[in-house]
This record gives sequence, structure tokens and C-alpha cells, in this order.
Amino acid sequence: MARPPKERQFANLPELIKDAAWRQITQSGASSLSLRGIARDLGITAPAIYNYFPDRDALVTSLIADAYASFGDCQLAARDAFAGQGKELDRLRATGLAYRRWALDHPHRYLLIFGNPVPGYEPPMEELLPVMMRSLGALVGTIAELHALGRLETGRLPLPLIDTDHRFFSLLENADEGMLAVYAISIAVWCRVHGLVSLEITGQLPLFGEDGAALYRFELDAICRQFIRSPEDDTGVIPRTGTVREP
Repeated sequence: MARPPKERQFANLPELIKDAAWRQITQSGASSLSLRGIARDLGITAPAIYNYFPDRDALVTSLIADAYASFGDCQLAARDAFAGQGKELDRLRATGLAYRRWALDHPHRYLLIFGNPVPGYEPPMEELLPVMMRSLGALVGTIAELHALGRLETGRLPLPLIDTDHRFFSLLENADEGMLAVYAISIAVWCRVHGLVSLEITGQLPLFGEDGAALYRFELDAICRQFIRSPEDDTGVIPRTGTVREP
């Protein structure tokens, strides 16, 4: 059987390579990722891959960057569905629910970006840091809104969480004390939801109903009660439930 014309065969080849890589990861795990296996899957030679990805690590970095971008887009879209003043708490809850939904829809992508399952791979942080920060953008933006409205309980941080010498905060060298508190609370929130989601998608979540949805919503409510002031008073207490529900 004659091969299709070369230009058609190679049309959008970088995306075809990445699609094949995700298939490999889904079927066999990230540790088995092989450029030669991808070449066989696509019916091309290995040097054709090297034209776009000089080695396996370059391909892994591109996969991680794409996953972070999709992850961030999902949360930003959920947040932005609740526009307008007075919807700040809805935006926070929607962001949290979108976090879990994306992870459950894309478990292999989630595990790739939040672990180190590829033997010998060292992520180039300078390249990945901007897209990592953007994936937190919906959460940080909503926390910053609440801070600007005077509704953020910054005094409820259990201890100073910011290590300003850490490479993650190199982009925040000009941030004032308020924004450092915003980032500290955002990271504390992220750690809590990330822990639950990671346990759920790896099948290690203790028994809380048929899945982790109820426990996850409970934790979102607990986060809001801890860090968000009610607009009606200064007690720092908010209702146990919000208007946003899991789709």
C-alpha cells in the first residue's frame, strides 16, 4: 500500500507525537514512555520525532506544559462563569470543584504534572514555572479579590508559610505583605485540595460514600469557614454551604 504524500503524513506532526505519547502513558505508565515506540505507533522514523523533540525529556516537558495549560484553563473558565460583585465565594468554590473535575477527567495528566514518574527526568523549572503559576491563577485571583474586599482572614494562618528565598517566589520579590499573605493562603488551600484529589485518583481515599465528592465539598466548606469573612459581619463565619455544586 502506497504511503500518503509526505506533507500530509507529517501534517501537525508535533501534536500527533504528543497524542501518541499520552496513549503510551495511559496504557503503560509514564515510566515506559519511548520515542521509538511512538515512532512505531505513528509509522514514522525516530529521526522525524527528533526534528521537534530532541530527546525524551523535551517531549515530557512539552506534555507537562500542555497539561498545566489545560488544567489552568479549566479552573479559569469555572471561575469566570460567576462574574460580578458579590460572587467571590461562588468563584472560589467553582475553582475548587473544577480542580477536582479536571483531575478525575485527566488522571494521567494530573499524575504526570504532580509527580516524577519518568525515571531520570528533571523538570526545567525556569521553563515550566510560568505555566505552573498560571495554573494557580484562578485560585490566587479569587483569594486576592477577597483580600481586597477585606474578607480574607490572614490572621488565621497557622505559621509563616512564605519562604521568600524559594525559587517559586522569585516572581514575587516586589510583592507587598498583603500579596504574600494571599499567596500563602492560596498555597495552603491548594495543599489541602491537592491531597484529597491525589488520594482519590490513586484509589487511596478512605471510605466516604461512593466517591470523594462529599468529603471534597466538606473540605471546601471548611476552607471557606477558616479563611473567608462573611460580608454580613466580622465574625469570620460563613454559611456551611454555597451556591456552587459539583456538576
